[in-house]
Formats: sequence, structure tokens, C-alpha cells
Amino acid sequence: MPDAPPPPPSTANDTTIAGLRARHGARYRWLLLGSVMVGTMASIMSSTIVNVAIPDMSHHFTLGQERAQWVSSGFMVAMTVSMLTTPWLLSRYGYRMTYIGTMLLLMAGGLVGGLAGNFPLVLAARVAEGLAAGVVQPIPAIIMLRAFEPSEQGRASGLFGMGVVLAPAIGPSIGGLLVDAFGWRSIFFMVIPFCIASIWLAIRYVPTSAPGGVVANRGSALDWRGLLLGTAGTLCLLNGLVELHGGSAVQAATLLGGALAALIAFVWWQRAAVKRGREPLMNFEVFGSRSFAMGSIVAFVYGTALFGSTYLLPIYMQLGLKLAASHVGAILLPAGIVLAVTIGGVGRLTNKLPTRVLVGAGLVLLAASFAGMATITLGSALWLLAAWSVLGRIGLGFILPSLNLGAMRGLDLRLIPHGASAINFLRMLGGAAGVSLCGIVLEWRLAAHGDSLTNPATSPARLAAFNESFFMLAGLCAIALIAAWRLRDPAPTTPTTEAG
Repeated sequence: MPDAPPPPPSTANDTTIAGLRARHGARYRWLLLGSVMVGTMASIMSSTIVNVAIPDMSHHFTLGQERAQWVSSGFMVAMTVSMLTTPWLLSRYGYRMTYIGTMLLLMAGGLVGGLAGNFPLVLAARVAEGLAAGVVQPIPAIIMLRAFEPSEQGRASGLFGMGVVLAPAIGPSIGGLLVDAFGWRSIFFMVIPFCIASIWLAIRYVPTSAPGGVVANRGSALDWRGLLLGTAGTLCLLNGLVELHGGSAVQAATLLGGALAALIAFVWWQRAAVKRGREPLMNFEVFGSRSFAMGSIVAFVYGTALFGSTYLLPIYMQLGLKLAASHVGAILLPAGIVLAVTIGGVGRLTNKLPTRVLVGAGLVLLAASFAGMATITLGSALWLLAAWSVLGRIGLGFILPSLNLGAMRGLDLRLIPHGASAINFLRMLGGAAGVSLCGIVLEWRLAAHGDSLTNPATSPARLAAFNESFFMLAGLCAIALIAAWRLRDPAPTTPTTEAG
């Protein structure tokens, strides 16, 4: 009797891309995107929600404005630098191990920060959270550009954006209530439920393979020299910006010169690594695409304005307008909901309208929102403040789902992980600089108006200093418009259903 044919291979224990797709069917790509969305929500929430607690934390630890600022900028520095490691981590450990590792580190940072008894430990916890957030941020863009057909990418980006912004939209409102009721420590604990949920989802839906569907290769080595140069350059840049005001001119020039030297050395080292056949930390081949190069400029300036304003707005409302933390959250909540709705609608337009139109319109609205803050006085109704906040979030809703897709659509598939890492790195580098820049400009203008945030009472002079800081952000958005208008949508890459 002839032997029976062998049974088809089982996918019950197959955790590769093909196995998970066979198990879950056509809906798998959406399950995968939803799984990484939860972790991204946790990382974004941890980056923004702590700003509501800065005044309370500053009072608890008796911090000046410059030291308190490092709660935000320390997170941004760590997140910015760690983004460069995402392609290497995915290649070496695969999606699942990388993703779960970042969620464990983010959860540990929340626990340590919430239980910390001194400010250095709080700062260390924020750095740990930033490292985790930086690694996870480029992953969704990689998945969207490799798992979805070009005709579906706009929809995926819109749905993902809606989900991601809901957490920071609702977070400040809940966070403001928590700060008023339980103090600043409660803010750190908010990310823990999201981390636990994301780990559970990752075990079910995130593959163990690396980008491209290949098996993770443990033999590849991280470019430590490039990472150290990137870290040194980022730190020199931010500290140099701080020294520009209130510090030594010689020290500021030395630090900024060190940042420039680190940049030159970093570029040289990355090009040398490619010539020697090694995997670079940042593959500069991606900048050969004009759309990617222009998109990177927009991403940097946009990051400066976005994260600078995210740092500035809660301080403006609490220390400039003397609103309670719970009122700050209530004002920002409608803007966050409008942002989520806008992203969902604009995501469907990314295949119908040019990227430069969507991004340009968003930058115009964002600049108008910043400039409109100058109309707020101590006697203004809260609805006017909420209206300007809503206008700015509409602008963000036009930019967020279209910028990354428009910049990276022309890249070769093998360069997508490097493109996602590079454009997110530049956006976060702009964000880290933006937090420092807003702090510097605010302190400078406060001093020029004869005021200080240590004074318990506010005044029209203090509002004038805040207004001038917002005008600076509006100017940056106007500059970004020049690069945005040069974005050109290339022909889409060959359609692929590969989820890696």
C-alpha cells in the first residue's frame, strides 16, 4: 500500500509572517498594525503627558525652570538617539523580541519614575522611557509600507493616526485630574496598562521574523561608534542651545562647535561603513530621493514646532493664564478629539491629493494657531483658547498621515526601515531642540519683560513673553512651507503583500 502523502505543515506554532498570515487570514495585517499601535500609544503618551505634571514636580523637588525642562528634553534626547538603532534591532532580534523588550523597558521606567524619591532617579526613569519610545516609533511606518498595498496605505495611516492620537488627547485630561487628586507620581503609572496590553498582543500577532520576512540574524553588530557620535552630537547641540542664554558665550560656542564636529564625523563614519561592507547606523542612500530629502527637512522643523509647543502650552496655561491642571486637560481634550477625526479623514486623501498640498495646508493652519495665541489675554474666554488649540490640531491632522508616507513611498523596499528610522530621528531631533529652544526663548523674553516664572503672580508682561515664543514657532512653520512645497510624489513602489 503506497504511503499517504505528508500532511500540510501546521501553522499552529508558526510565528513567522507566513504562518501568522495563514492562521489569521486577510485581516492579519490589520491585527498586526493594531498590536503595534497600542505600544506606540503608550510611548507617545509617556512623551507628552508628563508636561501637565511639570509645575507640581518642580514644586516637589524645588526645581528651577532649566532643571525641570530636562524632564522633557532628557526624554527627547534618549528617544531621538535610540531611533537610530531600530533597523539593527529588528534585523538582529526580529519584530517580536524588539517590540516586547521596548514595552518592558517603558513599563519599568513608569514604575521607577512613579516611585522615585529624588529628581535624578525621576530623570533616569524618563531617559529609560525615552529609549524605549525611540525604538518603537519607526516600526508602524515600516509595517504600513511593507504590509499594505499602496492603495491601502493612506487608510492604514489614517486609522493608525486616529488611534495613536486618542491616547495623548485623552491623556492630558485624565492626567490633569490625577495630578490634582493624587499628585505628579500618578502620571508615570498611566502607561503601565498600555504596556501590559501591548505585550499580550505582541505574543499573539507580532512575528518573530525580521523586516523582509527573513529570520533574525544574531550575527550583525551594532555600529557603536556611530551611535556614540550621534549621542555626543545631540547632547552638544542641546546643551549649546541652553548655554546660548544665561551661560558662557565661549562654552556655548564650544558645545555648538562640538555638535557640528560630531555631525561631520558621523556622516564620514557612516559612509566609511558602507564602503567597507558594514551595515551603517543611518543609510544615507535614502537621501538620494528628493521627496525623502525635502520630507526630512519638513520633519525636522515640524518636530521643533510640535514638541516645542507641546512643552510650552501646558506651562502657558498654568503659569501664564493661572489655570488649574484639570482645566488644562479639559481645554486640550476637544483639540485632541478633533485631531483624531481629522487624521482619519485626511488619511483617505493621501491617495487623491499631492503630499505637498496636504502638508502645506497643515503647516499654514499650525502657524495660524500659534500666531492666534497672541489674541489671548487674562480676561479672554476659555473658548477662544480652545478654538486656537483646535485649529492647530487640525493642521497637525493634515501633516501626520501624509508626511511619512509621501516622503518614503519612493524608497526601495530594502531602504524602508532605514528611511523610517532616519525621518523619525530627524523629527525627534527637531523636537528635542524645540523643547530646549522654547525654554530658552521663553526665559529670554521673560527677562526682557522684567518677569520670571518663579514669581507667583502672572501679568500682561508675562503673557507678552509667551506670545513672542509662540510667534517664533509660527515662523518656523512658515520656513518649513518652503521645503514642503518642493515635495513631489514619486511613482509608487511595486505593490507587495509582504508583512515584513
